[in-house]
Amino acid sequence: MVSKQKIIENIPNALKTVNIPSLGKKIQGKVRDIYIVDGKRIFITTDRQSAFDRIVGYIPFKGQVLTSLSAFWFKKTKDIIQNHLISVPDPNTLLVKECKLVPIEMVVRGYITGVTETSIWGSYEKGERVIYGIKFPDGLKKNQILSKPIITPTTKAEKGHDERLTEEEILKKKLVNPAIWNQMKKAALDLFKRGQKICSKAGIILVDTKYEFGLDDSGKLILIDEIHTPDSSRYWVKKTYMQRFKKGLEPESYDKEPLRIWFKEHGYMGNGQPPKMPPQFIVKMGALYMGIYEKITGKKFTADISKNVNVRIKKNLQSFGII
Repeated sequence: MVSKQKIIENIPNALKTVNIPSLGKKIQGKVRDIYIVDGKRIFITTDRQSAFDRIVGYIPFKGQVLTSLSAFWFKKTKDIIQNHLISVPDPNTLLVKECKLVPIEMVVRGYITGVTETSIWGSYEKGERVIYGIKFPDGLKKNQILSKPIITPTTKAEKGHDERLTEEEILKKKLVNPAIWNQMKKAALDLFKRGQKICSKAGIILVDTKYEFGLDDSGKLILIDEIHTPDSSRYWVKKTYMQRFKKGLEPESYDKEPLRIWFKEHGYMGNGQPPKMPPQFIVKMGALYMGIYEKITGKKFTADISKNVNVRIKKNLQSFGII
């Protein structure tokens, strides 16, 4: 793992954005810069940090962790459903198939928890018992395991907040046809089961996550975006979970939940200007991202510490014949 000092040294060099005019128009998402070339997408994952659907700062090497983890998981789950990954030309970059986006985020939850507007715990705590069209029993406690994993879909919003959806709304609005919707549900639950199994062996609980799907040029459903990263998933330490749950303590996390909590404690929930993260907190989050990579993959995370990441990415794309 990269040392704390190295993370601090690279704070000014965190990858904020990438500009490659020769690739055409750039599509800028929350954390990715995307280019479309010859029917393929170039996903460049930056070090931008999002929370509450807003960019709140930058964490050095985070983009490399997300890129490496997604590549790992795409390979581990391609027998369940094919995905859009073609190659990994650079530590921050995935070359993927272009496809038609299904505008639904498939959020799968194995536990009742969360602090965001779309989490189920917030609604449950207020007394709601039908959430996302799903009935919940009385007596549940925060961070408790559910009787079985559930799907709580949301809209796919590039800007602004994702909105809750129910299965009835999805079919009524014809966001996707019933056959594809059934495929998405099955794939999401199977992917989650596989993720939980692999994580459990690593001493980690995969608490919840999100999946995105698209249709390739033949109309076939495929997995897209990212999979089981600390940005799209919630991870807890398996060894201490039950003991902390019984005491009413928050689980030890291996995801960006500590970041959400930090911003919430500093009065930020997505509106206005976010407070600036101090260097030591950035170090903590950077170490957390790298740590989850090492736990899951069983491999040491070796970061590329190039001072000019833009130049490195361009050179790597040239060597792959993409530019």
